[in-house]
Amino acid sequence: MTARAAIEELRPALEAALSAVLGAEAGVTALKRRRSEYRSSFGLEELDVTLDDGNELELVFKDLGWGTLDAEGRRAKPPFLYEPRREIGVYRSLLGGAGIGTATYFGSVVDEARDRFWLFVERVAGVELYQVGDVARWEEAARRLAGMHASLAPSLERGAEAHLLRHDADFYGRWMERACEFARQAALPAPERHRLDSLAASHDAVVDGLLTMPRGVIHGELYASNVIVDPRGGRVCPIDWEVAAIGPPLFDLAALTTGWDRRIQGRLERVYHEALEAAYAWPGSYETYAEAVALCRLQLAIQWLGWAGPGWSPPEDHRRDWLSDALALAEDLVL
Repeated sequence: MTARAAIEELRPALEAALSAVLGAEAGVTALKRRRSEYRSSFGLEELDVTLDDGNELELVFKDLGWGTLDAEGRRAKPPFLYEPRREIGVYRSLLGGAGIGTATYFGSVVDEARDRFWLFVERVAGVELYQVGDVARWEEAARRLAGMHASLAPSLERGAEAHLLRHDADFYGRWMERACEFARQAALPAPERHRLDSLAASHDAVVDGLLTMPRGVIHGELYASNVIVDPRGGRVCPIDWEVAAIGPPLFDLAALTTGWDRRIQGRLERVYHEALEAAYAWPGSYETYAEAVALCRLQLAIQWLGWAGPGWSPPEDHRRDWLSDALALAEDLVL
């Protein structure tokens, strides 16, 4: 269980953060807090806030300090991904004026000496996309994703300001190295180890393909559990931007469509592509586009293989035979 900020510290910090964003003194006359139902390895709470002018705010309070990670999060999270200022920077610098349905930013606190990295954003009503069985809602999410990528494209030059990760050759290669190392630690049976070795031998071709794709600002983990939707229609809201990056936008599409069979994946890929053409053109044929999505899907599988060492199991909604998925994709791509 993560440590909770004392109310005596939380209230004045929240008032200062809100005042900076709202441009006027914001006194908090009532503050109710409870743990959020959404999964997070960091401290995550819901706040009901009443201001001295009578306005009421429904917020999410996320504590991104390393000290608030639960034991499982500390063991599983690869250290090279951790940058507590990243999600704060994304909300503060990139998402506010993009008009893409993300949660409204209501301020933050950054105090490195005290390991205090607090983020306050709008609490968005809805359910996680994976709970929605209507494929039409998934199609809408894919369509909105293309619009999100188009809207964020001009923000590339502010990537350093938001501490974005960079999906470069070193980033991709590190995951393959971790996957092989963890396989050695786990003493995989010889047939499985041979399969992984064959995948590692062809990984340079995967990286080369990924690096030729157009770059953009991406979410980095746009799985359906990180997308809140209004089940009645309307808003599609990506949450948890902890590993936002500069990389190929199709990486997000590959994550979003994880878990569906190839028929539905193809349907969602088609919807995204059609919306993409309206926003900005894919530089090639539909066949090259579909191959690019498959490369991103392959790299995602490798990253799950390299996420954490033996004995760790992914969250239930991400439990798959990632090695078999990766090898099947590599075979389809003739790698």
